[in-house]
Amino acid sequence: MNGATLTQCSSAVLHRRPSNKLAANGVNGDSYYRAAAKGAVEIIGGKKMGNGGSGNGRASFLSWTLQDAVYVARHHWIPCVFAMGLLFFMGVEYTLRMVPDSSPPFDLGFIATRPLHRLLSSSPQLNTLFAALNTAFVGMQTAYILWTWLIEGRPRATISALFMFTFRGILGYSTQLPLPQCIIALLTIQPLVAHRSQGFLGSGMDFPVGNVSFFLFYSGHVAGSVIASLDMRRMHRWEMAWLFDVLNVLQAVRLLGTRGHYTIDLAVGVGAGILFDSLAGKYEQSKSKMGSAAKESLLS
Repeated sequence: MNGATLTQCSSAVLHRRPSNKLAANGVNGDSYYRAAAKGAVEIIGGKKMGNGGSGNGRASFLSWTLQDAVYVARHHWIPCVFAMGLLFFMGVEYTLRMVPDSSPPFDLGFIATRPLHRLLSSSPQLNTLFAALNTAFVGMQTAYILWTWLIEGRPRATISALFMFTFRGILGYSTQLPLPQCIIALLTIQPLVAHRSQGFLGSGMDFPVGNVSFFLFYSGHVAGSVIASLDMRRMHRWEMAWLFDVLNVLQAVRLLGTRGHYTIDLAVGVGAGILFDSLAGKYEQSKSKMGSAAKESLLS
């Protein structure tokens, strides 16, 4: 944790008033403040949180107190929530039965978007309109990412997109998930009913244009939008970033409604956009350092 955070925490602790019990026991106020601030710094700095040990050769957890636990619960509640989530899903993992191979995949996103799926399956024109709007949004992502490189001279977003789509292709080919049951249903006695009830709703206006397969893990639609949005935030283009985020949510709902992606594809798409944007930034930093080192060697 950085120095500014330590200063803020120490300041917050220093401004606490000593309790009446401490005053009654004759504890000096300044001594109380110094001790409390020291304790807070030790907790955050790692002496009581396992980052470097307790400083006396003992295991770190042996020096933890009830006050430390309360402090962690109050000021680090997000990791505490994740810890409870770990315990909960450990129980789910050991009690939930796997989906048999004779059944379609279970997807909460598909369940949540059943009304939209029924609407789009009953109205091909509306499905085509939404697909065209989605393709236009993909064009907006592509145009912005290329603009940052070709016009503004900032290649980070473009490098990130290249990383992302390359690994998407590798992962999508390595594990090829099946389409929803429409492919099997189309071979049965009642294909149209089955297709309309739970199948993939493609459109000639989808990207890639032409109703070709894009059912790969993970969603490049979502990841590309995240990459563009992150770049907009770096450049303080807040309104554009929020617009892209809203359109990305609508895009995700539409992809679920048309069964164009599983929920996991969309969730990992968000993570992939963040990951590859970070990797592209590290790539730029490494090349910058190499260039600086080469320049210094030439000058020397």
